[in-house]
Amino acid sequence: MFILIQLPYASDALEPAISAQTLSFHHGKHLQAYVDNLNKLLPGSEFEGLPLEDIVRKTPAGPVFNNAGQILNHEMYFTQFRPAGEAVQAPTGTLAVQIDKQWGSFDAFKADFEAKGVGLFGSGWVWLSEDKDGSLVITQELGASNPIVKGLKPLLTFDVWEHAYYLDYQNRRAAHLSALWQIVDWRIIASRR
Repeated sequence: MFILIQLPYASDALEPAISAQTLSFHHGKHLQAYVDNLNKLLPGSEFEGLPLEDIVRKTPAGPVFNNAGQILNHEMYFTQFRPAGEAVQAPTGTLAVQIDKQWGSFDAFKADFEAKGVGLFGSGWVWLSEDKDGSLVITQELGASNPIVKGLKPLLTFDVWEHAYYLDYQNRRAAHLSALWQIVDWRIIASRR
């Protein structure tokens, strides 16, 4: 049985980037529904008892994949944030070096990441991941997909489903993506490598 993750911050701690109202719906309603749905689908299936990552890797599509993928994606999404005053807002160490090597600067990386998020048609996720050789890659994943299905190690994600931003930003996806940088804690992103 999977359970809804506890957030490592108060419901209003991410404002103004993410409002308490959005967080309440996004975490408490949307993510809870994915958890409930997956728990109903797993008993008696070949996926019962497997960790989320294995379910997502082994399930090509369908309701089990969609719900497991959304849980995995949302858990990574919600746990990468800290209040703006607590978050380390830029990468350091080898991650910063790799970003500078591949994009030329952190600002250029952010611009590319945001552009890929804005350019994703429909619902999904934009990801920064690491490949087996240590290179970084930005991918657009539709629906509930996760870069692990491509053999990548996911590090950072922004949710571009409308439920992630519509209450706060309406149809201004770009403004939502830009605001998220102030709450990304790069210590967490680096720890995922």
